[in-house]
Amino acid sequence: MKFRKKSLAAALMLASTVAFAEDVSPLEVVNYSIMDAIKEGSPMTSFRIRYETVDQDPSTTFTHDARALTLRSLIGWQTAPFHNFSVAAQIIDVQELKDDYNNRASGVNQPGRSSFPVVVDPDFTNINQLYLDWTGIRNTKVRLGRQSLKLDNVRFIGNIEYRQVMQVFDGVSVENKSLPDTELYGAFFTRNRNINTDLKPDRTGILHALYRISPTESLIGYGYFYNQNRVATASDISNKTFGVRLDGIRKIDDDWKVRYTAEFAKQTDFENSENRTAAQGQVDAHYYKIGAGGDYGNLWARVDREVLSSNNGKYAFQTPLGTNHLFQGWVDKFLTTPNQGIQDSFLTAGYKYGDFTFYTEYHWYKSDVDFAKVGGGTGDNFGHEWDASVMYTYGKNIMAKLEYGKYVEGDQRSVASTGGAASATANRVRDTDKLWLTAMYTF
Repeated sequence: MKFRKKSLAAALMLASTVAFAEDVSPLEVVNYSIMDAIKEGSPMTSFRIRYETVDQDPSTTFTHDARALTLRSLIGWQTAPFHNFSVAAQIIDVQELKDDYNNRASGVNQPGRSSFPVVVDPDFTNINQLYLDWTGIRNTKVRLGRQSLKLDNVRFIGNIEYRQVMQVFDGVSVENKSLPDTELYGAFFTRNRNINTDLKPDRTGILHALYRISPTESLIGYGYFYNQNRVATASDISNKTFGVRLDGIRKIDDDWKVRYTAEFAKQTDFENSENRTAAQGQVDAHYYKIGAGGDYGNLWARVDREVLSSNNGKYAFQTPLGTNHLFQGWVDKFLTTPNQGIQDSFLTAGYKYGDFTFYTEYHWYKSDVDFAKVGGGTGDNFGHEWDASVMYTYGKNIMAKLEYGKYVEGDQRSVASTGGAASATANRVRDTDKLWLTAMYTF
């Protein structure tokens, strides 16, 4: 399957053609002047300061703990529609106020900081978003330019807004809501800027359809086409992913609600990844998540199992454009899925009391196939992790949050991907504690 201009056109027209089946007349437009459209627009402005600490077991690489104090400023405005067009512009500025950490700007170690653990919050000033919206077809929005994007639970497509530099995409997207209880979305992006400020020439195609079973329940189907668009190498992870997701909350009575999720996806070769060698393994893996729980008043809890499978220990299911910080624990030990895959069984619970929200989760990690251990032999225990947070909100503008994560290593994983003797210089996932203190004001 090749990602050519014809397939791009099909992807983008999927949503917009639905609108012509009903009423193609433009939406009624308030008779704004240009100045009125600017004045009646909406702010896209916030300020967020964060203190983050990383305490990791010493290794030959990291001999210090990390301490990071950073301030992110987002300043922007989106105009009201003017003849069905609106413009949004937003700049981003991130300042390192205390820089005892390795910021990995542009994906490389920060000079003089390679002995510190990584905190991917580099100094940065640039355009964050700049796009043009057109709503001239009923129930349809076309967006052209640099844009932030979140789909579903952001497992596959997200803006990674937790980090100070967000992920944004350059390209065009189409959203249509003509069919009852249905949302169709298609997009083609020619590059994305990731959290370490690197502007990558990766091409991404998106097809996404959501049907609302009820206001709180949905059935979703999707297709994601990711091409690294770089010099072909044996490690290219370009892939196409097709999946289906059922997710929702169903009310039982005034006190009780049931939460549930069931999702499955398949990931295979796409464009350059077809050049991978037999030693690297083909892009061929699957994903599933299943879970359930319940709410009682302001208290809720659930149990889930998420699996990103491995192709014989050579390739594992990847989510290169997702907000991966929210998955497999907050300590970020598995942002990239190990070649051996990962099986994550976890419990989550939360409670809301007034303006405070308390939340916790506990993870048990195993590999999908065994890995080589330091000193020889094989194992499958990646360890476990506990995370907890308390968040305070005041109105819609003020938020403060304290978060803590503790990861404990299981079997010591070596550089080797299969069995056999292994040296002490291992690709280990070492014991780590992280703490975050965040305050944010949004206009």
